[in-house]
Amino acid sequence: MNVKLDECFQFGLGAFETIGIEEGTPILLEKHLKRLSRAADFLKLGDLNERGITEEKIREYLKEQTELKEIQEEFGNLTHCALKLMLTKENAVFLLRANHYTPEKYEKGFCMDISSVKRNETSPLVYHKTMNYGDCTLEKRNATAAGVDERIFLNTKRQIAEGTVSNIFFVRKGVICTPEISCGLLPGILREYICETEEVEETDIYVQDLKWYQECFVTNSLMGIMPVRQIGSVYFEEDKITRELMAKYRNMIAETIRQRKSL
Repeated sequence: MNVKLDECFQFGLGAFETIGIEEGTPILLEKHLKRLSRAADFLKLGDLNERGITEEKIREYLKEQTELKEIQEEFGNLTHCALKLMLTKENAVFLLRANHYTPEKYEKGFCMDISSVKRNETSPLVYHKTMNYGDCTLEKRNATAAGVDERIFLNTKRQIAEGTVSNIFFVRKGVICTPEISCGLLPGILREYICETEEVEETDIYVQDLKWYQECFVTNSLMGIMPVRQIGSVYFEEDKITRELMAKYRNMIAETIRQRKSL
């Protein structure tokens, strides 16, 4: 891999996407490419087609990887893994990585807490998936060291924004709620999928109001939809709607795989 040193290494001016791969099929690929294109426009990294990042190129790459012995040994037939796309001014990198979310984790659900680091909702970088990812990475590591699964960022107004690697949703009296994008969050691919397929109320949510919600779940492209059992001292005893959404999402993945194999 021939990587050139550019502004990404000096200033973090690069973008990336992490795409779930199931049975060799990229999930919600079109949405990922649209979001990467927006970040590329924002950072002036060039047109994705001209940079060689297209659906066709990605599928060709995945097919080529399945024929490599070392990939077969690590990922099998790409049954359950992830593809990371990294784009900088001088580089376009495709990289396979593991997906560590297991069935046991979904049964147990997440335990989370609140970060002391504030999300800056006034920064345009917040709204794109860029290489300026230090706060997320460090706080995710701190969460693990503290014995919790995920940590939540509040913004400068003390409103709930997002997790270190996830978007967050709550359920109150059957209504699905999530923070507004303007609270300072990256619009996740799963967040977009749920907001398009379900009735979701985007609103301001404060920590002191969490006791009024019956369910909580977090999302990202590798975990999909993950039940949350606890945030700090607040427990969520119910997960009926969360489980229904998880089943719908699994069905969508199965249909995506079926359609891909029928081509």
